[in-house]
Amino acid sequence: MVDVARSGNSRDNEDEGDGPADQDKPGDPTTSGRKARGKKKPRSFWKELPILIGVALLLTLIIQTFLARVFVIPSESMEQTLHGCPGCYGDRVLVDKLVYRFGEPEPGEVVVFERPDTWNQSEFSANRSSNGFVSWLQDVGAAFGLASPNEDDVVKRIVAVSGQTVECCDEKNRVLVNGKPLDEPYIYWLPGTNTQESFPPIKVPDGKLWVLGDNRNNSCDSRCQGGGGENGLVPVDNVIGKVRYIVLPPSRWRGVGDHNPQSVTNAAMPFVPLGLGFAAAFPTVWLGKRVRGTIRSSGVRT
Repeated sequence: MVDVARSGNSRDNEDEGDGPADQDKPGDPTTSGRKARGKKKPRSFWKELPILIGVALLLTLIIQTFLARVFVIPSESMEQTLHGCPGCYGDRVLVDKLVYRFGEPEPGEVVVFERPDTWNQSEFSANRSSNGFVSWLQDVGAAFGLASPNEDDVVKRIVAVSGQTVECCDEKNRVLVNGKPLDEPYIYWLPGTNTQESFPPIKVPDGKLWVLGDNRNNSCDSRCQGGGGENGLVPVDNVIGKVRYIVLPPSRWRGVGDHNPQSVTNAAMPFVPLGLGFAAAFPTVWLGKRVRGTIRSSGVRT
């Protein structure tokens, strides 16, 4: 009986050891120490703000280096597609830097590229302050598309690519590529001028592009840079990316079209499949009737 009582007490003691008696007591200094170490005081907003800004700037720089970048339109050579008129707020455009890693530039695309060494005229002039600190702030702003960049990048539209022959003009004042006139609805003519400058045929060699401005009579492009001809060509390797969107000012938020001027639309084309369908329907129905008639005359049930 004594042994039973002892074993019972032993079990009771074990149960009690797992219960509240062995839990941390409110007055226990070790408990309060553990709680103090477990809870961290949150940072204040003003301490976290510089960290958030730094991370945001770092991510922006990474994106603009490898994926997309904002550029300032420095001249009016692409009016009215892109605004860069003197005295106005030039468009800020988002340039896709990834697209040409998977494909080649195509006719009709508006691209930003580094000015080739053969080009002797610059459309860009950086307006930098003589104050070193202010100039540094302008450079930082340029990295995010908020100020004019201190670099000579150009924006134009591709008209012809390697292997094609381009010339101007036909009797209707149109640029020709491989002898065929281009469809260029994006051209802007200054008031009183609607005849573009002619140039002799030139075959675009491999790895080069022939580019023109949409403001056709107010753009020094492949026609005149370096005296024209081969000096006016742009190496494909100089292309930074494709212009996708106008991001500033807000009143001009929109996409930038890449209408291919070499594409020939034919109004009759959408009706061709329908016509072929009707043409094929008659012999099909006739053949079906003949087959059913033959089967019936032979007494075969279907």
